[in-house]
Amino acid sequence: MKEVNQQFLTGERAMFQSRDCRISYCTFADGESPLKESDGLEIDHSLFKWKYPLWYCKNVDMKDSTLFETARSGIWYTYNISISDSIIEAPKTFRRAGGIRLCNVDMPNASETFWNCRDIELNRVMARGDYFAMNSSNIVAKNFQLIGNYGFDGGSNIEIHNSKMLSKDAFWNAENVIVYDSFIAGEYLGWNSKNITFVNCTIESLQGMCYIDNLVMKNCRLMNTSLAFEYAQTDVEIIGSVDSVFNPKGGIIRADRIGELIMDGRKVKIDQTKIEAGEILKNSDRASWEA
Repeated sequence: MKEVNQQFLTGERAMFQSRDCRISYCTFADGESPLKESDGLEIDHSLFKWKYPLWYCKNVDMKDSTLFETARSGIWYTYNISISDSIIEAPKTFRRAGGIRLCNVDMPNASETFWNCRDIELNRVMARGDYFAMNSSNIVAKNFQLIGNYGFDGGSNIEIHNSKMLSKDAFWNAENVIVYDSFIAGEYLGWNSKNITFVNCTIESLQGMCYIDNLVMKNCRLMNTSLAFEYAQTDVEIIGSVDSVFNPKGGIIRADRIGELIMDGRKVKIDQTKIEAGEILKNSDRASWEA
């Protein structure tokens, strides 16, 4: 394997089509696409400071390295890449890529990252940015943190464990999502989706979990959550109370207490949804703005 150590590399395609190469303590400065079309790279303690560093690459293992903000759109059309103990400051990283594994990676500017990717593993990843993982599939995330709206829009086959998400409009247009032991805060959670499951989760959401075909919730808590489940087909188990339930499409909703149950027979078939609640404080047949 070729060794490249402590080099300062500039110019376009500085190491174009490298093969079976170990790169250590190097700086890739100005110059686009320094490692384009490379295969079999081991990278450690290196810095990337310009655009498109790893396009059309295969079989990359990166450790203890940094993609600066200027290394934007950095990893597109690349397959079988592992990154650990690193910082990816650049936005728009990962497009139409696959076989991606991140462990202990900080992504402070992850806007429009992981678009149209597949086969993704995230472990101890923290990301900040809107439209994270749009239209991506086959994702497993553990100990993941996201601060940013519209996360996982259009995604499919997603499994999340022990994570925290502050994300308005998360999981829109998504399919086959299961979230375990996690906290999610954000308005309009999960709209227009199919096969969404939450297990042992705590959720805070205005008009959350609406327009979902096959929503399952097991042993979940809903904080400050109102107008939930509109036109959703439900199998829901809530510990404690939910502020208001609004026009579910069908199924069953179990809760210790419902603040307000709104069921408008003009819009849904009331007998299609079974309500099991220890206490319902108020029953209504209209939303407040229709009264």
